[in-house]
Amino acid sequence: QVQLVESGGGLVQPGGSLRLSCAASETLFSINYIGWYRQAPGKERELVATINWGGHTNYVDSVKGRFTISRDNAKNTVYLQMNSLKPEDTAVYYCKAARGIRNEYDYWGQGTQVTVSS
Repeated sequence: QVQLVESGGGLVQPGGSLRLSCAASETLFSINYIGWYRQAPGKERELVATINWGGHTNYVDSVKGRFTISRDNAKNTVYLQMNSLKPEDTAVYYCKAARGIRNEYDYWGQGTQVTVSS
């Protein structure tokens, strides 16, 4: 079972930046992909970005050009660099690891709060 620990959230002004970290308990090469998701109050959880074992990335349209997902294999850690933050980016951010032939096994972190406000 993969354990994930997120960190790096906080309060930032509009236009500011934050870097979130997702530390995994196992090597990233044993995981099909890791994704960052977010959930704002009263809304459903949505996918923000993913990175697979080969380093291929995907982003939701609303964050393209502003967010960058990356990985440090030596540290078993995936990052989400968030620039030009907007109030609508405010949410609890979670990372998820997927394993299995059909990605049937999901493991979630506890989440980290990001608040964008002046």
